[in-house]
Amino acid sequence: MSALKTAVGNVILENPGMVASGIMDETGASMVRMLEAGAGAVVSKSIGMEPKAGHANPCFTEVEGGLVNAMGLPGPGIELFKEEMEEAVPHGNIVGSVAGANAKEFTSLAIKMEEYGACAVELNMSCPHAKGYGMELGTDPAIVKEIVSVVKSAVKIPVWAKLTPNTHILPQIALAAQDGGADAIVAINTLKAMVISPEFAKPFLSNKFGGLSGPAVKPVGVRAIYDLYKVVSIPLVGVGGISNWRDAAEYIMAGAQAFQIGSAVLTDGPGVFGKVNRDLEVFMKDYGYGSVKDMVGVANE
Repeated sequence: MSALKTAVGNVILENPGMVASGIMDETGASMVRMLEAGAGAVVSKSIGMEPKAGHANPCFTEVEGGLVNAMGLPGPGIELFKEEMEEAVPHGNIVGSVAGANAKEFTSLAIKMEEYGACAVELNMSCPHAKGYGMELGTDPAIVKEIVSVVKSAVKIPVWAKLTPNTHILPQIALAAQDGGADAIVAINTLKAMVISPEFAKPFLSNKFGGLSGPAVKPVGVRAIYDLYKVVSIPLVGVGGISNWRDAAEYIMAGAQAFQIGSAVLTDGPGVFGKVNRDLEVFMKDYGYGSVKDMVGVANE
């Protein structure tokens, strides 16, 4: 058995690195490409009930240490996404990411993703730049528990809750998701951020603020996983700023069973998965870790 094989609950991954939602996961062909590049799973773009244009340009910019985006959850809607899922699912693990405005919408979306063959559904309750969605729901423990509970009762596939770092009560929110029946916690989503153009004396993004991702957020994400590992008993998936084996190892040692890579796919290309896999396996062999499981949470001991 490969040392890199791991599991997030019932979802078995040949490699611990997944594609984070929002990067190279909008079409069936792009999701297949990520699996072929060495991703253990692909998390789809966050899909809503209806087609959505997202925010007007400019909605994306590079900053020192990362990227700031305010895409506004654009997408084709759940009905049209069926053909993309049908193309990708036969090639490997596809986690269906969904974004609803309430428990009813999340449930309808999750049911569709299950029908389309998703191995799990990831509830995006953490986007910082989509009004009425994401972080606006995911910072209230009662709402988080309700959404997870209703979705969990409606589908048989695992339900993952993706949480925001933009709160001082992240442990309580994670516990609410666990109490609602979540099978795993995914942390973190982007940090709420802003870029101002001095020449125009205005915010650069059309939405004024967006989400910061990339290397700058990694210490925040690692700290979140470290804290949550002490609080919840369900598996954790670490996200935020991972671009090499060392970053991945930090998340695993903090308590993550697996991890997701987003911005680095954009900056380094799909080959980042193969490189992280190879280098992480070398590290594990050199330091006597026979499996990912052997590394999970060791920094907490």
